[in-house]
Amino acid sequence: MPYRRLPNTDAARIRAMKTALEKGSELPPYKMAFSTKTFIRLQKFLPLFEHTLQLQRQAVASQNKKNKDYVEIVKKARVYMTHFIRVMNMAIFRGDLPAETRAYYGLATNESSVPSLNTENELISWGRRIIEGEEFRIRKGGSPITNPTIAVVKVRFENFIEAQNFHLTLAKQTLDYTERTSDMRREADEIILQLWNEVEASQSSLSDDMRKKVCEEYGLIYFYRKNEMDKTGASEIQTATWS
Repeated sequence: MPYRRLPNTDAARIRAMKTALEKGSELPPYKMAFSTKTFIRLQKFLPLFEHTLQLQRQAVASQNKKNKDYVEIVKKARVYMTHFIRVMNMAIFRGDLPAETRAYYGLATNESSVPSLNTENELISWGRRIIEGEEFRIRKGGSPITNPTIAVVKVRFENFIEAQNFHLTLAKQTLDYTERTSDMRREADEIILQLWNEVEASQSSLSDDMRKKVCEEYGLIYFYRKNEMDKTGASEIQTATWS
């Protein structure tokens, strides 16, 4: 007798449940090969499972689509901030600004390098320091740094903050759907296992070949072992795989 194997993909799980549900819908309860309790559970669960899978796919697709825009926004914020600091340092090098100007932005007065802006946290931290520092310096009577001005840098920075918040929201949404789908997969496997056990048990009095035929009508999938394939003839055996 070949052995059965539970489905291991979402498409296969849905096919298994749909086949059993369609078969059960064609018959009166007393003729079904599985219990009414399992049938009702299947009826309630399958639409929810399909809907949750659809929501997860949509969330992942949306996140992937928006991620390209997000990467570009982060890049722009980093570029404008870097340029602002370099322009400020060049003004100090020319003597247009005193070295103490760097202190307004939280930079060492004797250090002309651009601070690390590689991570988003660094970008947020230094972005706030630079914007607040330049605005405070201007209020104190300092000449604005131009090309880029702090107003332009601020727009790029605020675009980045807004995009990051949206990015995090999408990421959380995707994670929530992924976790929910994972929980539902476990429930789907439990339902299918219960269903298949009931179907096989109800046909236990039949011969192996007849039992296999009836069970397959309810969606059970059987696989032959290698020695069984050798005996039966591999070309005559259907070894469909789930996908």
